[in-house]
Amino acid sequence: MARGAAIAHNAIRRDAMESMTTPLIPGRLRWTHCVLLVGGYVLLDWASYIHAMHGLNITPWSPGPALGLAFVMRFGAKVAPLLLLAIVLADSVVRDLPTTFPLTLLIATLLASGYTALGEIMRRRFDHGLMLMHHRALLAWIVLVIAGTLCVSAGFVSVLVVTGVLGSWQWLEAFTRYWIGDAVGVLITMPLFAMLMDERGRAFLGSVLHRWETWLYGVVMLGTIGVTLGLGPETDVRYFYIVFLPMVWAALRGGLAGAVLTATLAQLAIIAAVQLRGFTTVTVFDVQALAVVLVLVGFLVGVFIDEQRRLGAELRQSLRLAAAGEMAAALAHELNQPLTAMSAYGAACEDLISQGEQGDRLLDMVRRIVAESHRTADVVTRLRDFFRTGDTRLERVPVAELLHSAAEPFAARAARGVVELSVGPVVEACVLVDRLQIEVVMRNLVVNAFEAVEAESGPERWIRIGAEAAGPGRICLTVEDSGPGPGGSDAARLFEPFHSSKSSGLGLGLAISRSIAEAHGGRLWTEAGANGIFKLLLPLEGSVS
Repeated sequence: MARGAAIAHNAIRRDAMESMTTPLIPGRLRWTHCVLLVGGYVLLDWASYIHAMHGLNITPWSPGPALGLAFVMRFGAKVAPLLLLAIVLADSVVRDLPTTFPLTLLIATLLASGYTALGEIMRRRFDHGLMLMHHRALLAWIVLVIAGTLCVSAGFVSVLVVTGVLGSWQWLEAFTRYWIGDAVGVLITMPLFAMLMDERGRAFLGSVLHRWETWLYGVVMLGTIGVTLGLGPETDVRYFYIVFLPMVWAALRGGLAGAVLTATLAQLAIIAAVQLRGFTTVTVFDVQALAVVLVLVGFLVGVFIDEQRRLGAELRQSLRLAAAGEMAAALAHELNQPLTAMSAYGAACEDLISQGEQGDRLLDMVRRIVAESHRTADVVTRLRDFFRTGDTRLERVPVAELLHSAAEPFAARAARGVVELSVGPVVEACVLVDRLQIEVVMRNLVVNAFEAVEAESGPERWIRIGAEAAGPGRICLTVEDSGPGPGGSDAARLFEPFHSSKSSGLGLGLAISRSIAEAHGGRLWTEAGANGIFKLLLPLEGSVS
């Protein structure tokens, strides 16, 4: 289940990146889509036809426009005639409007044009399947829905007043109710329709529906609405805040998909409770206003959770790539010695053969070449295992050997830059570590020390690598330099991913180094002070005999 959610997240992230660079091309409209739009609109209009004002489609909840907007976003303005047909059929089948057919057609044309225009704006502004992928997109969509339904509602009610269907004194009441009904219907149900009409969205919803927890907080949502709206007429809305708990739970655990599913379930439960309890019209609109706030809170939390998950996945990927770079450097360093040795032994073999040697000396050189090739293969195998499974191959390594191997590659650089590079006295002890990984850490620390020292122009420039006892069974490796030490706030942020004091740095070296240290049961930190100093704490394996 978790794997399915991860696949859905990765597919959505990949498609979102592609949608930024590809034009929005309306989908191909088939006859099945036409049936779904017209039939679905009429069915939704029939299901939501409660507490209607004067027999008009002014109700507390109007999900039909949400379906129309989802189709416009998916297929473009070419669905406008179908949307017009759906509205005319809904007015004829569901309601017995006190108007003539030409007026009904005029009103339907106005509504279809308004919804199509709003849907076109959304289609050009958002990807039809990923319109709520980021919190900024969600906020922009909310503003568009509120503003768009306001304009459509004002036009619709104004036509009714001008044609005498409603009195002028009823304009404000009719406008307010129609606007709330449309806004509630679009805000609550449009995300679900948009996700159901998109392959990526269906995969996302499916990954959430397969979790038992989704069904649990759905049941809790039904229970809280049943209790909240069943306490009596005087407490119809007073305890509605209880319903926010399962909604936030759904958003935290299921992200936007969880919030969308729970919002739809909550709306259905509210409508059922309204019908069973026989709420007054005013109370229904009050409940629906609270339902909108409930849903928007859930959507905001869900979008933020999805963003956090995507950023976490991207960060893990970046860390893996950076780790690959660090390990590639370690691989180059580790392979350099056996390859150099094999080259030297090969040259020696050529000399021996040219001298006519065919005895033990030549055989010894060949054996040494074979041994070095085995060593090379071992290094490659260890790195392959690390990248595949994250496994480490621990070995008993003398501390002195670790320190000298960390300093040796930088001897030439120290001489060129007039930097005093020294390795302090080391206790005779061993650590049980993956040598390759710990050498990556030490090399990273020494490189940082060189960069800090070389940036200074003082007369004394030095780097000291040492080790000291750090309590029973522990040893602390240190890399200290004459460069300026980090301040208190900088010291706390040095190990954060992507935080770097270098203009060309990625800010991942120290983050990776700390992860490696912790994987070995140790710790890596820096201390604020006049000079730069990093400390690597490792558990001791035992004393060298």
